[in-house]
Amino acid sequence: MTDAVFSNHVTTRVFKSGNSQAVRIPKELQLDVDEVEIFSRDGDLVIRPKRKNLLEALEILASLPDDFMEDGREDLPPQERNFDL
Repeated sequence: MTDAVFSNHVTTRVFKSGNSQAVRIPKELQLDVDEVEIFSRDGDLVIRPKRKNLLEALEILASLPDDFMEDGREDLPPQERNFDL
């Protein structure tokens, strides 16, 4: 990727805040929200406004690669239960 992909590309500082690591967000990139999502994607750290509705969640699921969980998952067998109580 080149810097041209980013509309507002700036460098900022990382610092400690208590036991956490924090990053100072420059004024030109500040978000007008109370909560954000933060995650790692392809080695990049992504900070974005917290998504608020089911449609956005479905869009995320739809964007998963075709081979996502292709081999299934390794669940434990169901527990035996006595329903004759």
